[in-house]
Amino acid sequence: MPSASAPNFCPPTEEGVTISLEDENGVATTFEFLGSIIHDDREFGFFFPVLDEDEFTGEVVILDILAYDDDDQPSEFELLEDEDLADDVYEEFREAAGDLYDFQDE
Repeated sequence: MPSASAPNFCPPTEEGVTISLEDENGVATTFEFLGSIIHDDREFGFFFPVLDEDEFTGEVVILDILAYDDDDQPSEFELLEDEDLADDVYEEFREAAGDLYDFQDE
């Protein structure tokens, strides 16, 4: 099981955890959960869109976690569109999860 390398980082409990989300047009996309970061009392989840089984785009999608279910699992998400905030939380994520993933510089 992965361990957190920063107090504000929550890694996935196991590899391959996915969720399926629908956009406003009803198009579903499957995402693999990479972990989450707590930043300024907000939690942000980091995901890879999964195109096909074991096929990834290499893109990391940052979702603002808005609500939790009765088991304290994230249940409502919103795409993080604030680019400055996205840059900040992504850098925190890269630092905290650097031992888990191989990040490529853009």
